[in-house]
Amino acid sequence: MNILKEKRFYKFLIPSLIGIFLFVTPVNQDGNLTIPIAVLANRLLDMMGDYSTAVICLLISISAIITLIYRFVPVAFIRNNPKLDNLFGVKGFWFRVRMTGFVFAIMMFSGIGPEIIIGDSTGGVVLYDLMPILVCVFFLAGVLLSLLLDYGLLDFFGALLIKIMRPVFNLPGRSALDCVASWLGDGSIGVLLTSKQYEDGFYSKREATVIATTFSAVSITFSLVVISEVGLEHMFLPFYGIVSLAGVVAAIIVPKLPPLSKVPDTYYTGQAHREDIPEGTSSFKYGLSLALKKGETAPGVAEFIRAGVENVLEMWLGTLPVILAMGTVALIIAEYTPVFKIMGLPFIPLYKLLGIPEAAAASQTVIVGFADMFLPSVIAAGFESEMTKFVVAATSVTQLIYMSEIGSIIMGSKIPVSLKDLFIIFLERTIVTLPVIAIFAHFLF
Repeated sequence: MNILKEKRFYKFLIPSLIGIFLFVTPVNQDGNLTIPIAVLANRLLDMMGDYSTAVICLLISISAIITLIYRFVPVAFIRNNPKLDNLFGVKGFWFRVRMTGFVFAIMMFSGIGPEIIIGDSTGGVVLYDLMPILVCVFFLAGVLLSLLLDYGLLDFFGALLIKIMRPVFNLPGRSALDCVASWLGDGSIGVLLTSKQYEDGFYSKREATVIATTFSAVSITFSLVVISEVGLEHMFLPFYGIVSLAGVVAAIIVPKLPPLSKVPDTYYTGQAHREDIPEGTSSFKYGLSLALKKGETAPGVAEFIRAGVENVLEMWLGTLPVILAMGTVALIIAEYTPVFKIMGLPFIPLYKLLGIPEAAAASQTVIVGFADMFLPSVIAAGFESEMTKFVVAATSVTQLIYMSEIGSIIMGSKIPVSLKDLFIIFLERTIVTLPVIAIFAHFLF
């Protein structure tokens, strides 16, 4: 039968083309390269206006109150629904984090509380600067990620790219699409995409952890903001080229080191969905066969909407309290204690060895990037050496994991990684990428 006459072909093709357009097609917005889903998120944010903070605090309050009630009253409706039970039945550390996020939200919304928590340089940064756009991204990604996941697109591209991703990175081919979505749009989209793939059994624990901490790259748009902060926006092209190269080096080396190398290849669902290409079949034909098979069982409109609403609620109610709590605590440590400065002291000899001027000052920016990616560039803006500004800005982007957003999203997801492991991976990425960046910086300055 002619494939163009098959209904399942169009069930794969049309939603997938829409997904490609929304999540991985570059578009120009105000002179910056981005993707349509990010443009829509900004439009939604403009529509929310001054109500965005109230919406965030309301969502966090709903999450905490239902969690608190369910902790003492076993509500049958929640207990009998596995997704709701998993969402509101949190215990131990995660219960405390959710309650902390709730307390912080009430303090910040009411303006009543210590400056150390509600100040513009700590909780204010997370609640007013970072979270409004995240709420919009979560909403759109939650509803529309199904276009990438459920209609065959990832199955098709996974088969096409497996011959590259498996030998080079020991990852499924579909992980390349996670990276592209992050690179063009936002790292949070990559993490959300990875988490859903892990829950559906397409990534093992190891693969999901590696992809989330290695392939959820910083977007082009945010990278431009970082380099502009240190006054070197005219060097954006070499800057992003070096960042990309250093990121590839880290993606090859860091997963071979503990803790990532110790993560088992077990699956959340207990069953793996492998993309091994059968003998005698081309990757294109195999990918198309997988996509068509997926198209046969693809959700209809009603199921698409229902699943989208579930995804959005899970992202909002499960992740937002974590981001506010952990992001605020990380920024408090960075702003009010010398912890990050002291921890940066061992990097002074490395900066000197690499020939980077103002080594002592630059070392203070290394660990502070774990709190927020933007902080190193804010500090470096006052440096005299343009080389040091360039190196600090590039390093902060390649460090990738920062608790005010990406780190908290990872920890709030189903991806099995601890705070300690995130910090170790952060350090490993720093140590691996810093020499690469420094070597090329010497050619530029």
